[in-house]
Amino acid sequence: MANRLLTLALITGLAATAACSKKPKELPPPPPTSTAPAPAPAPAPEGPVGNTTVPGSSADFLEKAGSDRVLFALDSYELDAAAKSTLDAQAAWLNQYQQVTITVEGHCDERGTREYNLALGDRRANAAKNYLVSRGIAPSRINTISYGKERPAVQGSDEEAYAQNRRAVTVLVSGMAG
Repeated sequence: MANRLLTLALITGLAATAACSKKPKELPPPPPTSTAPAPAPAPAPEGPVGNTTVPGSSADFLEKAGSDRVLFALDSYELDAAAKSTLDAQAAWLNQYQQVTITVEGHCDERGTREYNLALGDRRANAAKNYLVSRGIAPSRINTISYGKERPAVQGSDEEAYAQNRRAVTVLVSGMAG
């Protein structure tokens, strides 16, 4: 009797499984092929193509401000004339796009301790922030962060690399068009 019940249960299970299986779907027929010639490509536009930079975008910021970074002398957070000129251009752009918020990142070269460079990077970021505020940018639109020597722009242990790594970088955070 137990064998009959087991056999009956197996047959019922197989029947249920077979009933649940689906037939494979048939694929639709391929589209008819056309013997018509392919259309000729559109002619290339003549003359200069318009500017594709989106106003208010990061690309627009770099184009109008000239640079997103200012450089510093060794062990310094004082802004020289070139840095002030760059920050003036950044401030002009930021005054035009009031909805944009930024973060100013402070960076250092690899010399010095981690703690020293984090403090120096902070002073560099704040020097750039304070200058932008003096040019009419609301302090609430500017955050600062120091990366010290942790994020070099250029690898190397020579003065050329060091000079590129002693910097403050303005990064657009929100409110930009693209």
